[in-house]
Amino acid sequence: MPIVGQKAPEFTTRGVLNGRINDYSLSARKGTWTVLFFYPLDFTFVCPTEILAFSDRLGEFRKLNADVFGVSVDSEFCHLAWTETPREKGGIFGLAYPLLADVKKEISRAYGVLDEGAGVALRGLFVIDPEGVVQHATVNNLGVGRSVDETLRVLQAFQFVAEHGEVCPADWKPGEKTMKADWNQSKDYFAHVK
Repeated sequence: MPIVGQKAPEFTTRGVLNGRINDYSLSARKGTWTVLFFYPLDFTFVCPTEILAFSDRLGEFRKLNADVFGVSVDSEFCHLAWTETPREKGGIFGLAYPLLADVKKEISRAYGVLDEGAGVALRGLFVIDPEGVVQHATVNNLGVGRSVDETLRVLQAFQFVAEHGEVCPADWKPGEKTMKADWNQSKDYFAHVK
């Protein structure tokens, strides 16, 4: 897995959006925040719940100058079939962001989320800043999906830190008090919280 604070591993691959197969690369995202998440396989169980949860709230990410990409070890053709399958039949029809193909498992391996024994990616999620630096990384085992709310909260916190240079305490949400990353100045924060 990449170490947080380092450049995210570059990739170029094929992906699917709106019934079209296109080329995608991380370097093309420079200047934009990126939420890159890995999931095990198309046409499965937990995967469509989180894929659609991110899709249904994509507008919230876009307002934060962030793009979302899903990645699995499936081919772009498998992604295409799944995105054309109705939701009531286990599909993800109407998906609003690209699904990227990682058939050779190189991207999953580079991000440290490939379960070599199972041959699929674990549920890794990476928040990458506009300069291509990994600011956040989480990995879930296969049985538990991720939280869109928590991903948005973490994205907003890292954006706040980047813009203001202050740090965000546990469970911080926009509008709440932050603190200076300085021993003496941080006491102002602690004096005002319960």
